[in-house]
Amino acid sequence: MYTLVATCVLAGVDPWAYLTDVLEKLAGGWPQCRLEELLPPMWKAVRKAAVLTSSTSPAVT
Repeated sequence: MYTLVATCVLAGVDPWAYLTDVLEKLAGGWPQCRLEELLPPMWKAVRKAAVLTSSTSPAVT
């Protein structure tokens, strides 16, 4: 657990947000072949891309 939190800190990721999200994904049946995506640096990149995508999409009215 300490290693995960330290890796989050080094990657500039909020450990609480990371652990909450990853544990929810794992409990929901995240595929084992995609576990690498849940490592803090990859997780951060995916979250950042999702935020950028949602902020650049046209507003639905």
